[in-house]
Amino acid sequence: MRNEEAINLSGKKEVRLGMIIEWDVPIRMADGVVLRADIFRPAKDGRFPVLMSLGPYAKMLHFADGYSTAWEKMVGEHPDVVAGSTNAYQSWEVADPEKWVPHGYVCIRVDCRGAGRSPGYLEVWSPQETQDYAACIDWAGVQPWSSGKVGLSGISYYGANQWQVAAKRPTHLAAICVWEGFNDSYREMFFHGGIYCTFGQNWYDMQIKSVQNGKGTRGHRSRFTGEWVSGPETLTEEELGANRLDLWNEVLRHPLVDDFYNSRTARLSDIDVPVLSAANWGGQGLHPRGNFEGFVNSGSKNKWLEVHGIEHWTHYYTDYGIDIQRRFFDHFLKGEDNGWDREPKVRLQVRHPGERFEERFEEDWPIPRTHWTRFHIDPVTHSLKSERTEEIASVSFDALGDGITFVTPPLDQPTELTGPIAAKLHVSSTTKDADLFLVLRVFSADFSEITFIGALDPHTPVAQGWLRASHRKLDKEKTLPYRPYHSHDEIQPLTPGDVYELDIEIWPTSIVVPKGARIALSVRGRDYVYPGGSGGRLSNMKNEFTGCGPFLHDDPRDRPVELFGGRTTLHFGEGRENYILLPIVPPKDE
Repeated sequence: MRNEEAINLSGKKEVRLGMIIEWDVPIRMADGVVLRADIFRPAKDGRFPVLMSLGPYAKMLHFADGYSTAWEKMVGEHPDVVAGSTNAYQSWEVADPEKWVPHGYVCIRVDCRGAGRSPGYLEVWSPQETQDYAACIDWAGVQPWSSGKVGLSGISYYGANQWQVAAKRPTHLAAICVWEGFNDSYREMFFHGGIYCTFGQNWYDMQIKSVQNGKGTRGHRSRFTGEWVSGPETLTEEELGANRLDLWNEVLRHPLVDDFYNSRTARLSDIDVPVLSAANWGGQGLHPRGNFEGFVNSGSKNKWLEVHGIEHWTHYYTDYGIDIQRRFFDHFLKGEDNGWDREPKVRLQVRHPGERFEERFEEDWPIPRTHWTRFHIDPVTHSLKSERTEEIASVSFDALGDGITFVTPPLDQPTELTGPIAAKLHVSSTTKDADLFLVLRVFSADFSEITFIGALDPHTPVAQGWLRASHRKLDKEKTLPYRPYHSHDEIQPLTPGDVYELDIEIWPTSIVVPKGARIALSVRGRDYVYPGGSGGRLSNMKNEFTGCGPFLHDDPRDRPVELFGGRTTLHFGEGRENYILLPIVPPKDE
């Protein structure tokens, strides 16, 4: 049934906490669809720069109501997040207006088409959404309270779509702050090395469908306004389904890179506004690759990279994160001479065991003084060593099993690994395909595994990489020695028993390995599992966390046993080099 008590908040305005707040302000798109925005602006005359976010998570939903466990963990462990704010208008992964409006900014939150209070057909990351975003930016740039300069801010989804819209160069866009946001929709969101990741379909069910426009009285009621966060109308499940893309069946219909993914992936070289790209070492499986690629490949002459640890939403809200964002935006949106233009291009929180981080500034990424070092795999001793083996040998494992781990001797000195990683393997299969899951690990002197608080999972390994052997084809123009780049534009089946050379990308990481500890590479046939037990779960996630968080690759539609359930063999000798290329970073004074 449709809800007959529809309340139109358009034009409702109030003054609270020194802010003028306008709810559900209409922004009309070229095709007549009206998106709804909430605007928080200083309660004084003047023109101010704008911080905008647009996305599907429902602008009127309070962080604690939609993401209770994430909120409780963040505020319990980081009291600076809630200090200096009543937190009355905190929403998931967007800026707290109480920490920006008093500083002379207008904060605008827009529900994307089909989500929250905005009607229309819901299709996430679509070209239509990017077009809508550009229109909203240019609308904000000409309002009477606007200085004409619009910056984009937000985490995850609210970061990922910044790459897309920035590449379209809206007139009033002046700077972007992409906080943990992927760009490559195929390689970073839907498939890893050609292997389907189930995160997206679970995320879609839990975080997108739950706030789709039309949920009405079956959705959340906003503590901000008392209204229904997903619009005044209440539609049937059939009506809701007809009004959104059947995303996950659509994804499975596109197993290779094509226009479906290309239209959802920005051409980074087209981005010309200032960029602050903030990555998380522990974000393996979703965002960090996009932040590194975005920093390296964006066309902007003014770009900075920041990399941190712990949960992926937290530092955006801490004093540390807000200070960095504010200095960046103050410089490019307000024109303040605050020294940001002299800031080193790369700020790293270099990771040590025990969740200890040391801040260090660098001039580029990857770090120019990196010693790219090959650690060769020894099939007899199951070790990683500096010398290459020429002995003809092989080692096999169950193609859907836990595989084999190769370990260095104890390190004779602390060793920093910071940067992207690559591996080369020579592989055969008893079937026409094989999936390889590579995990870089660190073990203490007593062989206890050293893991980290990841972006989501509390027991995350140091780094991970994936490749489906039939997707081994490289794009030669984009491949780098430390970052293989697979084209994913054709399937090349294996001939059972034949040996194939595979180059595998392992996502960037940072760890200072202590003296006496060991570096290890696990070559597996399935996702990593932390040996120490469950990491719990979050209220907005389906999966219990067992080491990879929600980033799992266990959908039987993608990995049928008859195709992926044989034996996988690594082959050595006869000129076949098998190694992992590690980014060893010496101290600056060496």
